[in-house]
Amino acid sequence: MKKVTTSTLRKMKQDGEKITVLTAYDASFAKLFDEQGVEVLLIGDSLGMVLQGMDDTLSVTVDDIAYHTRAVRKGTQRALVVADMPFMTYATTEQAYQSAAQLMASGANMVKLEGGEWLLPTIAGLVQRGIPVCGHLGLTPQSVNVFGGFKVQGRLPEQAQKMIDDAVALAQAGIQMLVLECVPSALAEAISKAIDVPVIGIGAGVKTDGQVLVMHDMLGISANYMPKFSKNYLNEHGDIRAAVAAFIKEVKEGVFPGTEHSFE
Repeated sequence: MKKVTTSTLRKMKQDGEKITVLTAYDASFAKLFDEQGVEVLLIGDSLGMVLQGMDDTLSVTVDDIAYHTRAVRKGTQRALVVADMPFMTYATTEQAYQSAAQLMASGANMVKLEGGEWLLPTIAGLVQRGIPVCGHLGLTPQSVNVFGGFKVQGRLPEQAQKMIDDAVALAQAGIQMLVLECVPSALAEAISKAIDVPVIGIGAGVKTDGQVLVMHDMLGISANYMPKFSKNYLNEHGDIRAAVAAFIKEVKEGVFPGTEHSFE
């Protein structure tokens, strides 16, 4: 099977084929997800919560992400590997370059950053230096203390318009993919139509170009709680490979997420 590249993902969007994304943190799960056909594997700073037992993602370091990126790369032959840039590791452009270089050297094909307009010079600089970038708007977990908790974003008209403007600006700056987290379905659909970059939703409705879940949520083994936008596929299918296959099938067919996993 051919390797998934940024060009692959862009063509999938153009063709209307849904993109599947799962988090992965080790070689064994990466191999399983890769063999099942998941297009993108994300080494998320969610590891702070699902692996380290923290209440948020803020204590995760670049070294943490780099370690797990190396492990995931060992188990991956086909999928595109995306690594999160942790909290305060891209506060300046020079810091972002150093952090991204470490993650790319660890095996990432792309790095992911949270934020809007303020990130434009950093994104442009990373792309100019050969580092593909995934943006992240909506509920950006690294800003949890500013938001006052894990809350849906973009419900007010001015907030929605700002998110659309940010998405367009990020696309113009050169991002190759965009994650939308916990935003109303109609807003996610509008953003997906407004840019030619693949838009991946998590709690953003079914009209985005693809879906991402944290693997621990998808398998129903998260230590803390099950988010509204997730679904326990292991509970329904009783086998990890069957659960992953069901996730892929439901995303491809536009069945997941349902209205019960989305926000209006």
